[in-house]
Amino acid sequence: MLKECIDGLDIKPDGVYVDLTFGGGGHSKAILEKLKGGHLYAFDQDQDAKQNAQQIKNSSFTFIEGNFRYLKRYLKMYGVKAVDGILGDLGVSSHQIDDAERGFSTRFDAELDMRMDRSAAKTARQVINEYSQEELHRILGMYGEVRNAKTLAAAIVAARVNAEISTINDLKHILSRYAKRGKENKYYAQVFQAIRIEVNEELKALEEMLEQSSEVLTKGGRLVIMSYHSLEDRLVKNFIQKGKLAGEVEKDFYGNVIRPFEAVTRKPTTASDEEIKENNRARSAKLRIAEKL
Repeated sequence: MLKECIDGLDIKPDGVYVDLTFGGGGHSKAILEKLKGGHLYAFDQDQDAKQNAQQIKNSSFTFIEGNFRYLKRYLKMYGVKAVDGILGDLGVSSHQIDDAERGFSTRFDAELDMRMDRSAAKTARQVINEYSQEELHRILGMYGEVRNAKTLAAAIVAARVNAEISTINDLKHILSRYAKRGKENKYYAQVFQAIRIEVNEELKALEEMLEQSSEVLTKGGRLVIMSYHSLEDRLVKNFIQKGKLAGEVEKDFYGNVIRPFEAVTRKPTTASDEEIKENNRARSAKLRIAEKL
């Protein structure tokens, strides 16, 4: 949904924009095409993304090698006080999924890694082998919405007593006994999603970024976020609607909710059938666009 994302930003040629998830650079390149006198700051913590960014020779472009959870801090380092638009394409990127050794995909066998930032300490291997049964139950149920999370957590703990679970195939061998016949791939994907979210603290990073977005966006600025699972989408939706991630919703004297954003579209935009045929990952994508009040 590249066009929908770019349209959602409502780009001003001389504006300042942020691409939270540079990845392969598709969104950044599309934004840069519309800038004339403006500037784009692109974030990514992945080394591969940094190499992709080095191919862009444009004075209107600055690549920031860091997690978008530090949005405000990095912008301050570059002397940026306010921006006109923020774009985030959440989750794991296509180039990360397709790189077998990164351990994101169930299609390949590799070390259990799943780090978006390869310099980070925590890996999927550590989560699987060192987390308690209770902790595994929590992340499988909460982040993967795995139907038999408690049973699976117990099975993982029992299996690692005999030998460390170190590769994707090691883990899939355990999972295969608990997956519904004919639904194995969906089950694997749920479990891998849960572990990946835990390894990269994805939901916490999203929460921190959302709270900062309302501080750095100028009046009329756009927040454009594309998510791929219900947990992310729920966070984005609630923040746009209520202006808060937790606690009581604040209201004015007349009972109107006090919030920094107004949704541009009432419902999230989803991919067309044609796009889903070209890119199956787009099937679960939900795009939400909001404007700073």
